[in-house]
Amino acid sequence: MTIERLEKGSRMSQAVIHGDTVYLAGQVGEGPDVESQTRSMLGEVDRLLASAGSSKSNILSAQIWIADMSDVDAMNKVWDAWIDPQNPPARACVESKLVLPEFLVEVMIVAARN
Repeated sequence: MTIERLEKGSRMSQAVIHGDTVYLAGQVGEGPDVESQTRSMLGEVDRLLASAGSSKSNILSAQIWIADMSDVDAMNKVWDAWIDPQNPPARACVESKLVLPEFLVEVMIVAARN
């Protein structure tokens, strides 16, 4: 079975496809607050999944890291409006120090191809 790597760099690929499974690298967003960063981050997820032949309806699992758990309600507000309510993934959300202090939220996705 072949492995396809999308948007690969020297350190990592933004997406890796193995068979009918798509693995996204951790995605972060831009903006001054967790809501805007979550919207931006999920836009990147949409873009990468589409380029891999998938969509948010095919997400199998999501791992979310949030810099401050007091922001989880604001993040969930954006997540809940974005996710396909008929096909919610398995999900974990934990508080964690992210790689740069300006990042407030990060998500890592595993999805099936369409």
